[in-house]
Amino acid sequence: MLNRNEMIRHRRQMQRRIQDVVAERRMALLDDEAMAAAADETSEEKSKQDCAA
Repeated sequence: MLNRNEMIRHRRQMQRRIQDVVAERRMALLDDEAMAAAADETSEEKSKQDCAA
């Protein structure tokens, strides 16, 4: 059985792991949004070029 200090340490470790995962997911989401925005801009530019041709 874990004593009180070990339980607190274990809980803090788990909280840190969860925070790390959440931060990674947020960064991945931001990267995906940036990539999607860049793709939208690229497709808009191609559309303008097609219309001009």
